[in-house]
Amino acid sequence: MLFEPQTGEMRMLLRALDEFVREEVIPLERPFLNHDFDTLLPLLEEKRRQAKALGFWLPQIPHAHGGMGLSLFEHGLVSEVLGRTPLGHYVLNCQAPDAGNMEILIEHGSPQQQERFLRPLLAGDVRSCFSMTEPENAGSNPTWLSTTAVKDGGDYVITGHKWFTTGGDGADFAIVMAVTDPAAGKYQRASMIIVPTGTPGFRIVENTSVMGERGRGWASHAEIRYDDCRVPQSNRLGAEGMGFIIAQQRLGPGRIHHCMRWIGICERAFDLMCRHAALREVAPGRPLAELGQVQTWVAESRAEIDAARLLVLQTAAQIDREGAHAARDSISLIKFHVAGVLQAVLDRAIQVHGAMGMTDETPLAFWYRHERAARIYDGPDEVHKWSVARRILSRYAS
Repeated sequence: MLFEPQTGEMRMLLRALDEFVREEVIPLERPFLNHDFDTLLPLLEEKRRQAKALGFWLPQIPHAHGGMGLSLFEHGLVSEVLGRTPLGHYVLNCQAPDAGNMEILIEHGSPQQQERFLRPLLAGDVRSCFSMTEPENAGSNPTWLSTTAVKDGGDYVITGHKWFTTGGDGADFAIVMAVTDPAAGKYQRASMIIVPTGTPGFRIVENTSVMGERGRGWASHAEIRYDDCRVPQSNRLGAEGMGFIIAQQRLGPGRIHHCMRWIGICERAFDLMCRHAALREVAPGRPLAELGQVQTWVAESRAEIDAARLLVLQTAAQIDREGAHAARDSISLIKFHVAGVLQAVLDRAIQVHGAMGMTDETPLAFWYRHERAARIYDGPDEVHKWSVARRILSRYAS
């Protein structure tokens, strides 16, 4: 592995995690791909208990809150191992969107909010969701929101329409981005407010179909209506108008998690591609691996994966040293670059598998359906490219 972990303890952890993922989690893929998340949930809960017993729980969370206390760089290495299966992060309770919500609650939650919402989330007793994207407005512009939270006595009354709220189906609570001061500047208009999903007026319209698959439970994306949802003002996270700032704090490290998960997917896809190429014959005694085009895809994929890993780990190390703001150029670069590598490697792996690549006999088709969104969510490729290019060019203007 390039960019080796610096301590023997970390190397031992990664080896143990790799074995756990291969022996305990990957065997659950077939029932997951051929049924639904809810059907598999009892088996996943058993694997979660095993992970807790082995000390593989909440890798990204500080020791003080019951986690493993890994740095962002170290968690990146762990995230790659977990990313080799669609279920890896869930089993260790470091899956999106819960991982990001945990970090928000640790950083900005009041003691009362942490007791009511964070503690059961850390324990794995409940799930949560993050409700920001709206069907009526461009998701690439998080300052443009129509959902409002109007003060009424000691409450907020929330009205709005959200979608692509990952894991909303079955979540215990949502963290909602809503406009609390329409007259404020665009970066101070919105706040984050916790809305328990049992609140009157909270309604899941449906799980949004993603390339023909609606999903269930955590493995789904909900369309949600907030029809005069009334919650106490004490459910607001941080000061009023801090929603955009908190969202940016959440998204920077979150992109490291995503990118290293994508590297894990690439490694698994690469392994499946090479194994199939070595074993599948196009004629008696002539395996796919002898074809020049397949060899080209193998070489290109290996180079691209290794280069992408180095770029992401370099960015994680920079965030650990200097903070996310100082690393914002690097964060934008990894977001679009690794997403592109992911698409290329998955496409090659499916092509090598032929018709099998389009089925759920392997996780390739699942990833192809769901990870096409990697170039869209958390900022589309184009926005990241324009943003980083403008900052780079501005240094030449003076």
